[in-house]
Amino acid sequence: MPRAQSRHWIQTAESVTAGHADKICDLIADAILDAVLSEDRYARVSCEVMATTGMVIVTGQITTKCYLDISSVVRRTLSDVGYNDPTTGFDHQSCAVLVMLEEQSGDVALGVDRKGAGDQGVCVGYATSEGRHLPIDTHYMPVPAFLANRLAEKLAAVRTAGKLPDLYPDGKVQVSVRYKNEKPEALTAVVVSAHHHADADLAKLRRDLKRLVIKPVLGDVGLLDQETAVLINPVGAFSEGGPRADAGLTGRKQTVDCYGPACGHGGSAFSGKDPTKPDRSGSYGARWAAKNVVAAGLARRCAVEVAYVIGMSEPLSVTVDTFGTGKLGDDRLQEILCREFDFSPAGIIESLDLRRPIYRGTAVYGHFGRPDPAFSWEALDKVADLKQYLPRPARRAKGGK
Repeated sequence: MPRAQSRHWIQTAESVTAGHADKICDLIADAILDAVLSEDRYARVSCEVMATTGMVIVTGQITTKCYLDISSVVRRTLSDVGYNDPTTGFDHQSCAVLVMLEEQSGDVALGVDRKGAGDQGVCVGYATSEGRHLPIDTHYMPVPAFLANRLAEKLAAVRTAGKLPDLYPDGKVQVSVRYKNEKPEALTAVVVSAHHHADADLAKLRRDLKRLVIKPVLGDVGLLDQETAVLINPVGAFSEGGPRADAGLTGRKQTVDCYGPACGHGGSAFSGKDPTKPDRSGSYGARWAAKNVVAAGLARRCAVEVAYVIGMSEPLSVTVDTFGTGKLGDDRLQEILCREFDFSPAGIIESLDLRRPIYRGTAVYGHFGRPDPAFSWEALDKVADLKQYLPRPARRAKGGK
């Protein structure tokens, strides 16, 4: 529901690096998906991954015509992330990789073969123009979620570039933003927890992280001030991280993957699933529609919810909520979107060209709000079509003032 215009509130969002125990599982699952789609565009993939001390487990269902060395994909992904040294607590060469995969159920396959949804589910897409007054492009994303993802991305980039040799792959960040009159007003807190070598000088590491990570990302946003609480490794040492410290599992960072706490999500994870699963394609299609609504000026905020039934070729329902910011009623916008967008699973897959091996790039730092050409659901290609529905200014009566 829309907040009172005079109300102040704080919204907090988090993000994690690729070396986080859960995120490495998402990344492996999507690396497997991409490897399969590179050879077989019509493969069916629903892959789950678990990581714990010294072990990665890959399970789920894959139906494909190609042969894939799953173990090699897992080890290569771990190495790419930075788990290529036993001192990090997890090593791509010495860890065990256990693969337990089956083919897709024949009952599910039958529904997909008929161009139906590969599962039931509720999918949510969201967009907001709340960051339009800031000196950066927030890509129609909630500001806390956008900044948290960029901060985590920068933390990882600094490590991979070798600028801070003491850093290890795991990391978490958190950004708190104070709002006034629906607009982000200031950053109240920034938290960075960085995985590091046991012998690292924590005082120096904190200074370096502020200089190389926090200021480059947040310094030009216009929200960082003297009152912002900056907390770096607040508990102290963070020398044990990744799967060595916490068991990881696909799909446990759904809020990070989506919009932070600004908008709910359907509850189903994305990574490891081919686009016949509406959890993924439906959520991408809903974001595509919501973003174009906001970009067209039809609303300042927009959530699009689409419900699917397994085997059915058309969605069960499409619902629009503009939180009181719409230029048209939500029911009218729902009619317009159903006319301008094909929300069927097959229609979204075709419109967004989702059978490409593009998914490893989505697994970390958010599935939305990134100007990557591969992220076709971020395109603003429907703006001109939607602008034709904007209400025309009322004409003044002849002789009126």
